[in-house]
Amino acid sequence: MSTIFEEIRKDHDTQRTLLDLLVKTHGDSDGREELFQRVKAALQTHETAEERFFYRPLMAYDNGVEKSRHGIAEHHEMDEVIEQMESTDFSSPAWLGHAKKLQEMALHHFEDEEQQFFISAGQKFNDDEKTQLGQEYRSEMDRLNS
Repeated sequence: MSTIFEEIRKDHDTQRTLLDLLVKTHGDSDGREELFQRVKAALQTHETAEERFFYRPLMAYDNGVEKSRHGIAEHHEMDEVIEQMESTDFSSPAWLGHAKKLQEMALHHFEDEEQQFFISAGQKFNDDEKTQLGQEYRSEMDRLNS
């Protein structure tokens, strides 16, 4: 059984790959739009499941509230960049600038979680909770992606 940390990290790895591919696309190509839709869906479903099965349980602890607020705020900031990308022409140089900004924000966010938040949460959640949250997170991801 995977823990919540392993499940989230697995999705982070997929998102890192997708973002890396996205910033290497050129102009108004079919590939750019398709990849953007995949990145957008991956990030948005991940945010939803993560907020429900990582941040909400973490908020039950006093010193987890600030980390949860910070992580959720970063989700909203990434959503705003995605909205900018949607309203910018795919062939515009500004679009690639937004894509690179999104990648930078996401990588920073993943690092915050993996290097700090997981350690803090790992000290709070017991082994059963870690596994249960991992199962709930994965089920939610499957539901959101279907």
